[in-house]
Amino acid sequence: MDKMAITPKGLRILLAGLIVMVSGYILMTGGGSDDPEVFNYAMFDFRRLVAAPLVIISGIVIEIVAIMGIFRTK
Repeated sequence: MDKMAITPKGLRILLAGLIVMVSGYILMTGGGSDDPEVFNYAMFDFRRLVAAPLVIISGIVIEIVAIMGIFRTK
């Protein structure tokens, strides 16, 4: 048992997927209002409703690729 379950290349892909997911969550932040009586429409923009979830989903796909070892060499 001298081989690890995940290769160094798979580990790099795993970390890249984590970075992509964190950047998606960062894209989703903001848009709040300091005054509770004032509604801020900035929380319903393209970045928060479309771009951020797509970035997070792509990070999850990258994680699945890394875990399944699709790029594993023999």
